Amino acid sequence: MFEFKRMQNGFNYIEVSNDSARAKIAVQGAHLFHYEREGEEPILWLSESSDLEDGKHIRGGIPICWPSFGLNNPELPQHGFARNRMWDLVNIIEDSSDTTQVIMELNDTKKSRREWDYKFNLQIKITISKILEMELTTNNRDSKSFKFTQALHTYFNISDISNVTIEGLDNKSYLDAVLNEKDIQKGDVTFSSEVDYVYQEVNKDILLKDKSREIKIQSDGSSSAVVWNPWIEKAKRMSGMKDEAYREFVCIETANAFDDYKILQSGESHTLKAIIKLK
Repeated sequence: MFEFKRMQNGFNYIEVSNDSARAKIAVQGAHLFHYEREGEEPILWLSESSDLEDGKHIRGGIPICWPSFGLNNPELPQHGFARNRMWDLVNIIEDSSDTTQVIMELNDTKKSRREWDYKFNLQIKITISKILEMELTTNNRDSKSFKFTQALHTYFNISDISNVTIEGLDNKSYLDAVLNEKDIQKGDVTFSSEVDYVYQEVNKDILLKDKSREIKIQSDGSSSAVVWNPWIEKAKRMSGMKDEAYREFVCIETANAFDDYKILQSGESHTLKAIIKLK
């Protein structure tokens, strides 16, 4: 079952409900901002203070960062422009009573080509069931090649940041974006200060271990991953977030970032895929 909904302020989204899970997807940014399995706590975190309003970023869920991750391209806004654009619905497929697929797309426009002068088609397929799958496909429709970075910037709902460890990144090199230094991960990732690490050559599943559940993140089309939590001082400076909200989430992002950038020739495609499931 699915329903198109519109808030009083004009914010449009799609609500999906099946025998397995419930989800909400904004038209702006094709932004999945809610996902919970039937009878369970939400897997995705959404800030209580987040603006659900056209033209403003949603703090939480899974923002789509494209065609630039972070400030990788100084000519583009942070994390690119895809998350601020209105996407078109291509199809909603209800394969069974417990699985729903939502397919949306974004195409180049005169406005986008003023920012990033390429012809493209960007498509997201979101599969909502007991397992959450996100497939982001970039199609180069230009006569010339283009380079891009991207991320599925996933905010995970957690019991408390002090209860969390992340496995699967041991011995991986990473850039500490807070200190602007490179280092090697030793053991599991834990949190006692701001963390903004971009890992390279990631080649196995990542496991988020919380007090009462474990979430596995699998990826395809990616060899980089980002782990982020703003901690105390930065959380106080951030919009759409309570001062103590840093305790409630951790971001583990499936990405093509930094050295893992992609170049597509004319007519080529690339798919970035994230699979999120309880272990």
